[in-house]
Amino acid sequence: MIIGGTGGIGKALAYELAQKGAAITVQGGSSQQRLDTTLSLLRSTGAVAQGFLSPITSSSTVQQVLACSAHPDILVCAWGPFKRGALETMSASDWHDLVWANLIFPGMLISTVLPEMVKRHWGRILLFGGTKTDTIRGFTTSAVYSAAKTALSVLAKSVVQQSAKDGICCNVICPGLTDTEYTDTEALRYNRSHGLPPLNPKDIARVALTVLENPHINGAIIPVDQGLVL
Repeated sequence: MIIGGTGGIGKALAYELAQKGAAITVQGGSSQQRLDTTLSLLRSTGAVAQGFLSPITSSSTVQQVLACSAHPDILVCAWGPFKRGALETMSASDWHDLVWANLIFPGMLISTVLPEMVKRHWGRILLFGGTKTDTIRGFTTSAVYSAAKTALSVLAKSVVQQSAKDGICCNVICPGLTDTEYTDTEALRYNRSHGLPPLNPKDIARVALTVLENPHINGAIIPVDQGLVL
């Protein structure tokens, strides 16, 4: 199951998995057209694909999402809203929304699916961090978002420490700026000013597929950012 699977990196990874013969369930937020287009693309590979729309807004969303794919063998969380702003400009609502969406929600998903993965002695969990959130750093314009994304490393390594013996792999990929339908022009301009073209979602998806296929990669926090310096 791919959270955020109807666009951007999530959609590209869904396509890579479909080509490998996986049965795919994708979650989308609000666009029926985007969902339908994604499912048509996945089914064109011969894969079994289903999808659903479920805006991620509250704790009850976890049960709504998992009702559509109760016991996934693979869980990918490729969704997480971004908001730019210095610390002193971030409101209590900003803090709540960014930390809930980028850390608490994926954590709740993992807590819910992990017991069944352990029973089956097999499971793959892949999380997506933010640019340069592969280690502890300071950020001038994205501290709240980046703090939440950095904390995914603790979550992934905790899963591995507890459940690697049960055949569970959990990793985090931290992409650089990727040119998707969600990328704003300011971010693209910043990347190019540092001499780096934006990444293609397919580039990230292929790395993600390698990680999912290799059981020896476990508890890894993997930057895929061309060496971008912020």
